[in-house]
Amino acid sequence: MIKILIGVVVVTIAVIGAFLFLDPNSGINSSSGANVTEVSDTNKISITVEGEVYKPGTYTLDEGATMEDLLAAANGATSNSDERAYYETAVLTSGMTYYIASLYDASDICSSEPINKVNVNTDDATTLASVNGISSTIASSIITYRTSNGLFSTLEQLQEVYGIGAATYKKIRNFVILHE
Repeated sequence: MIKILIGVVVVTIAVIGAFLFLDPNSGINSSSGANVTEVSDTNKISITVEGEVYKPGTYTLDEGATMEDLLAAANGATSNSDERAYYETAVLTSGMTYYIASLYDASDICSSEPINKVNVNTDDATTLASVNGISSTIASSIITYRTSNGLFSTLEQLQEVYGIGAATYKKIRNFVILHE
């Protein structure tokens, strides 16, 4: 019985060893100098979208993908999305989560008036500070940021402003826009 068990183990090791040296695509020994090319998908990025899209989630897109590409992957923006809160041409960054803001207050189903929003790219500090969550200090930081770095192309860039962390960003993201 032990001889049979040893024989099975030896044959198993020999078969595994043979599979390690065979190229499954050509059936030739890979140590014979055959060129094996591995295809790596390094031109893909992973991006998450939340908010007013039909299919929120994480998507794998081509490097250099834009907001338009992300919206297409998510089956488009809903009728409650605020197109002033994103640029379709904005180039996206891998690993980021992008938010598509609401036009109307989601908690008020009968609302016929859009949410009153401020423009982070053009409004002055007083107007920016009218949003609950944006203090006069943060409003000044927003203006300083856009003066030094250029206009905001995504809402998520607000998190790069001194004083705006994840909690503040989530609190204000439905009350700001990027363009008229």
